Amino acid sequence: MKFLKFIGLLVLLAAGFVGGVIWRSTAGRPQAAAKSEERKPLYWVDPMHPAYKSDKPGIAPDCGMQLVPVYEEPDGRQPSGGQHAEHDHTAMAPMAEGTVQISPEKQQLINVQFGTVELASGAETIRAVGKVAVDETRIHHVHTRVDGYIEKVYADFTGKFVKRGDPLLTIYSPEMLATQQELLLAIKGRDQLHSSTLDTVPAQMASLIEASKQRLARWELSAGQIEEVIRTGTPIRNYTLFANDDGYITTRNAFPRQQVTPAMDLYTVVDLSRVWIIADIFEADAASIRMGAPALITAAYDRALSLRGTVSYIQPEFDAQSRTLKVRIEVPNPGLRLKPDMFVDVDFRLATAPRLVVPADAVLDTGERKTVFVDRGEGNFEPREVETGEHIDGRVAILKGLKQGERIVTSGVFLIDSESRLRAGHSHD
Repeated sequence: MKFLKFIGLLVLLAAGFVGGVIWRSTAGRPQAAAKSEERKPLYWVDPMHPAYKSDKPGIAPDCGMQLVPVYEEPDGRQPSGGQHAEHDHTAMAPMAEGTVQISPEKQQLINVQFGTVELASGAETIRAVGKVAVDETRIHHVHTRVDGYIEKVYADFTGKFVKRGDPLLTIYSPEMLATQQELLLAIKGRDQLHSSTLDTVPAQMASLIEASKQRLARWELSAGQIEEVIRTGTPIRNYTLFANDDGYITTRNAFPRQQVTPAMDLYTVVDLSRVWIIADIFEADAASIRMGAPALITAAYDRALSLRGTVSYIQPEFDAQSRTLKVRIEVPNPGLRLKPDMFVDVDFRLATAPRLVVPADAVLDTGERKTVFVDRGEGNFEPREVETGEHIDGRVAILKGLKQGERIVTSGVFLIDSESRLRAGHSHD
């Protein structure tokens, strides 16, 4: 009897234990099911290209694989994609919308090439219009130092080129002729009185001869001509006026039988081997121009013309009407290709502070925005909107949007941009 009671007690204990286990397992299922139902996908990603996101399930447009859901982690960590958690980019900086991933094979197919954002010294170009002017230090005026009358004219037209020492005209001067005769008389008197017992006579005659020579020299009769007059005993009737410098005759006031005086400007001779360029600089650019700044001179009428000069003078006041500052540039004039009063283009190349630059082909300009694709590694290319500055020898300055040393795409930009736009369009469907 006692044995039967013991057996019954064991059965009751076993039944209670099994019932407790069953109650525990069934009690936990609704809570787990509810928790699973509350965990909804945040978005779907391409398992081959995690940068591609979609707000609904479907097929990846590039590889044809089923999109994988991404859930929010219970502890608030970054969402993961189940079995594709190895693609989690928590260690990387966030990529901008439109980032596209391209396989190495496809990069080679579309000829993707890379460059680096560099820091380079720049140069600012200021353009101005200039006017050719005569170098005022190379203008020469021809005068006679004696009164007289023009006998013969050699430089007989405006524009004639003369060299130093070329005869310009001859002048008959009664005063110069009389002085030569006085010189000859003084020499004759000295020879006749050289045996005079008066000690003062030879000295006086020598003084008279020297005074006559000095007067003729002041009238620009050369020492050779004076010696010729003494040697021959015949005065020079017509005095020849020679050119003192090379140049072109721009003004002529000398004609045969014309009476002349020292006050008259008979010729103006201009040396055009070097000329001035007077450039008009706008007020906003005036502060950038300095003495000695280099300038490049070109002309629309002759595309082959390219001359370099330097700023030699800056006027101290602005033009009140045009609000420009006049700057003088000295340039050589080989072949006399620059003529006075001709208009030319002037480019001032001024060094600026170092700035970020990229190859010009790296910038995709759509008119509304300018984009550069940055290599983010593992075949990911991020579109970066940038602000650009001036173009410098095939490169363009970057004012905003990039950092020094970043690796960028320099070839194949258009095709990568097309792929990026396609991906962005799918992600917003």
